[in-house]
Amino acid sequence: MTDAFLSGTETAWRALGGDPRLLSRVSVVAREHALPARLPVRELARACVAACALAAAELASARTGREVPAVRVDDGAVATAFVSERHLLVDGRAPVAFAELSRFWRTADGWVRTHANYPHHRARLLSALGLTEEAASVERVAAVLGGRTAQDVEDEVVAAGGLAVALRTTREWAAHPQAAAVAARPLVDLRPIDGAPTSPSAVRTLPPLRSDPLLPASGVRVLDLTRVIAGPVATRTLALLGADVLRVDPPGLPELPDQHTDTGFGKRSARLDLGDTRDRAAFEELLTLADVVVTGYRPGALDRFGLAPEALAQRRPGLVVAQLSAWGDSGPWAGRRGFDSLVQVATGIAVEEGSAAQPGALPAQALDHGTGYLLAAAVLRTLTEQLGGAGALSVRPVLARTAHWLLHDLAPDAGQTDTGPTQNGQPHTAYDPDHLSRWLTETDSALGRLRHARPPVAFDGAPDDWARPPGPWGTDDPVWRTRRQGRTDGDT
Repeated sequence: MTDAFLSGTETAWRALGGDPRLLSRVSVVAREHALPARLPVRELARACVAACALAAAELASARTGREVPAVRVDDGAVATAFVSERHLLVDGRAPVAFAELSRFWRTADGWVRTHANYPHHRARLLSALGLTEEAASVERVAAVLGGRTAQDVEDEVVAAGGLAVALRTTREWAAHPQAAAVAARPLVDLRPIDGAPTSPSAVRTLPPLRSDPLLPASGVRVLDLTRVIAGPVATRTLALLGADVLRVDPPGLPELPDQHTDTGFGKRSARLDLGDTRDRAAFEELLTLADVVVTGYRPGALDRFGLAPEALAQRRPGLVVAQLSAWGDSGPWAGRRGFDSLVQVATGIAVEEGSAAQPGALPAQALDHGTGYLLAAAVLRTLTEQLGGAGALSVRPVLARTAHWLLHDLAPDAGQTDTGPTQNGQPHTAYDPDHLSRWLTETDSALGRLRHARPPVAFDGAPDDWARPPGPWGTDDPVWRTRRQGRTDGDT
């Protein structure tokens, strides 16, 4: 195990409140060409997956009474999983990537990056630029943006409810008040929920594990209110480890089909309108038996539905509430929408990975994937803490905080490879395709024959694939797979 690996994994594990003595259970298979970049992306990816696998092994130990299983992290598996959305094939068809208006654009004084993968985000971008849908060619958008400053574009698009970020250097970002708010946060903000009730029903009990493979999250019910990559990667990982994960989306906001497929392994997917009386009653019924709620919307966006951590903990004592966001819940950008690609541009990563001629990008959406594994690790650690008597807990990971870790706190891997700047912000190939077959597999599903990345979370006795393939978006009933009458009952 390299010193750099120890440093990154130890940082992540300590941020999760883990016992540092358990780090001796982790070993790594280093592969020189995995995730080539100027920044220590491979180190970040290793550390996040290692922390998640160790948290899973720790929970397995707590439920079996046996020694913590040995954890093995393979750079090849990690690199492949960190670009799982690019390896997906559906009946041989490659996934649909970024939309044409989601990209870097030259402005009068620099660069700006927009995100318009969803119809409502595209419409808001065009509205801010004064363009109709009929006039929305790449050439026309480029002409409009070329006559404006990057900061003006950012301000106008954000004011219209769209997504755009001006390119900043790391120094420019450090001078921004949002950077100070992000840097002041812990890497993983894990804390008790204020005012959460304490009662016998809030004490976590789970039956002993006797399964093969070893599924440390079996018997745990997870309400998944996340979208895009980071949150769904976290809940996909919890599903791998045995959790009953039910993703719930509003009917009018479908996920991108290929993205939903890639992150839907092991889960079920339902639709509920929380503004509808009947659907709200169904959601509240789900909540009465939930153990974990994971959200991926802007801070405060779900509070009007009574889904703030404090309100949830009152209705479901002992609940774990994980709230993922791009920029955090403090600072001037606390209520702003964001995605991995935009966080890379705001924080200076795109400058570090680019050239004098154009911005660049990481070899993977590593902030999304890395934060997703940290989120899953934090949930697993809270479950272990609750078996020891802890009450309701909240977890608040932030993409921009993961970016700060990458830029400032991770030691470069001695074997890290730089393949030069990217083109138009498109990342490098994540790993030599000649070696990919061992980390890819195929599965039949209702969506067709799927080629997909294998899970990178590995420990002695761990599952090597998900128990079920993904299905079509929103087609499952909003009910739990099994019904327990209380936390102290065994699985049925």
